[in-house]
Amino acid sequence: MSAAAEQPERGARRWVLHVDLDQFLAAVEVRRRPELAGLPVVVGGNGDPSSRTVVATASYEARAFGVRSGMPMRLAARRCPDAVFLPADNPAYEAASAEVMAVLRECGRDDGGDGVVVEVIGWDEAFLQWDGSDPERLADEVRAAVHARTHLSCAVGIGDNTLRAKMATGLAKPGGVHRITAHNWFATFGDSPTGALHGIGPKTERKLAELGIHTVTQLAESSPTAVGERLGPRMGPYYVSLGRGMGRTEMEGAAYVPRSRSRETTYDTDIEDWARIRTEVAALAARVATDVAEEGRAVARVGVKVRYRPFLTTTRSRTLDSPTRDPAVLEAAALEVVERFRRDRPVRLLGVKAEFT
Repeated sequence: MSAAAEQPERGARRWVLHVDLDQFLAAVEVRRRPELAGLPVVVGGNGDPSSRTVVATASYEARAFGVRSGMPMRLAARRCPDAVFLPADNPAYEAASAEVMAVLRECGRDDGGDGVVVEVIGWDEAFLQWDGSDPERLADEVRAAVHARTHLSCAVGIGDNTLRAKMATGLAKPGGVHRITAHNWFATFGDSPTGALHGIGPKTERKLAELGIHTVTQLAESSPTAVGERLGPRMGPYYVSLGRGMGRTEMEGAAYVPRSRSRETTYDTDIEDWARIRTEVAALAARVATDVAEEGRAVARVGVKVRYRPFLTTTRSRTLDSPTRDPAVLEAAALEVVERFRRDRPVRLLGVKAEFT
């Protein structure tokens, strides 16, 4: 595989567009509080910058100070003390997301075609499947329609599959359009480190480096079997396929449903008493069970998250014997899982997740 093997694009074809809303949570807050426009805004937890919660989203103005998603709120406050700190309002974000997805489903019909197939993959992003010859025109239509109808901004990545479209969005943000296909995949990302690929994290990048694989092109040219011997017979070939820019071209247009429900709590004071940790996990499991009952769907897997001091996060989970919504079963599973964690460090955060069938 090499840049020389890439072929030019001609005529009508299947396109995949990745739509990613810019600074989504912060943008929703600015939409309902216009006086915040242009100010550094940080959303997360209960909005208290002195709490031990983490940043969910920061506006671009706050990001200029080094504030990032997942960062402790206290660190965000030190980096940007003049930021506006706001609590997360999940119902508001769900409603705004639904507005945007409704707009997307109406796009692509100007030429008399069947429009787009929309696959929602989160509050702030979706893939669009579309057959045509001018995807940039569709991307411009999407951006204009979303802004006009919802007053939110989005970036659009254009690709010939899901991976390339999503990678293109990273080059389009904020608010722009970019195209990545087989024609320019290696010219754009061939020399990039493997960790630049969506789906390859730091641990996998280190394992690939141990095999002498450092760049996307090197990964693409690697033997799937050889990589599989180090990273597993299923994951090895998958990572090689990422290096080659491979992804899906068929979207699932069914209504989006959450894959899981979870609850977590960050404690103002670290917990070292394991009996109390079990009590807290049981309480979180009860809250998750209430959410599950409202969903009316069965749970197949229960997970627990533990964050130790200062910031080491570990997760464990177990598959249930059979899918259920029974609160007692969910609590018992969570308590069983928590016993798998080490007990020699103070705990600052606990979480319980129920994954649906």
